[in-house]
Amino acid sequence: MKTALTIAGSDSGGGAGIQADLKTFSAHGVFGMSVITAVTAQNTMEVRSVQAIDTAIITDQIAAIFEDIHVDAVKIGMLGSKDIVETVAASLKTFLPAIVILDPVMISKSGHHLLDERAISALKTELLPLATLVTPNVPEAEVLTSLSIRTKQDFYEACISIKALGAKAVLLKGGHSAGNPNDLFYDGTDFFWIKGERIHTKNTHGTGCTLSSAITSNLANGLPLGQSIEQAKTYISEAIRNSFSLGKGHGPVHHFYSFSKEERSDLI
Repeated sequence: MKTALTIAGSDSGGGAGIQADLKTFSAHGVFGMSVITAVTAQNTMEVRSVQAIDTAIITDQIAAIFEDIHVDAVKIGMLGSKDIVETVAASLKTFLPAIVILDPVMISKSGHHLLDERAISALKTELLPLATLVTPNVPEAEVLTSLSIRTKQDFYEACISIKALGAKAVLLKGGHSAGNPNDLFYDGTDFFWIKGERIHTKNTHGTGCTLSSAITSNLANGLPLGQSIEQAKTYISEAIRNSFSLGKGHGPVHHFYSFSKEERSDLI
């Protein structure tokens, strides 16, 4: 069995973060492991509070995994602070995983800021150069590039700007744009539009985490990057289409939509 490691925050509501990542890995037949960077108290409506994990424990979590278990791919989500960004970067430079997918989580679905200003600078200088692929949405890309992203040409320019920060490839997600949520993939040479369908539902909690984890899973399973992205796009679209109306806010996507009821019960 292939393996994937998520380095991210815990979502007590179960829809995003570590919980979404591990569900996505399982749905793709990949053995999931986790390094928790922060504990959040959140539900479908809000993030009430965040407790960062001590950096020494983060370092130990990463080392404990790499020193014992082969890691086929790494996904990075919420980090929260400059110290944690630098800690994760230092560990990755030590263990040198072949595949690193960076989802630059900055703001929660409810609008809570999950990455402070100093951390954003460290993410650009320390982590982006280690990334096989970085997967920002439009607001995150605007922070990374200081550009206003509205038109197709803006998408192209933002991808070039982010690639110049050191990432090997960029997937700029279009979910925050008007019309269909088309994503732009830039591999450093060519641009590819990944078409999407706007599914009208409020239940989209965890979509970014799930997409990046699906890409990570596909790469761990040996698929090339472009195909990994295309299949992940299909996966997240169907997960949204089959999403749950849980809670009073933004419900979660359905990570196991393709499994029968009997198969899903076996997974729980």
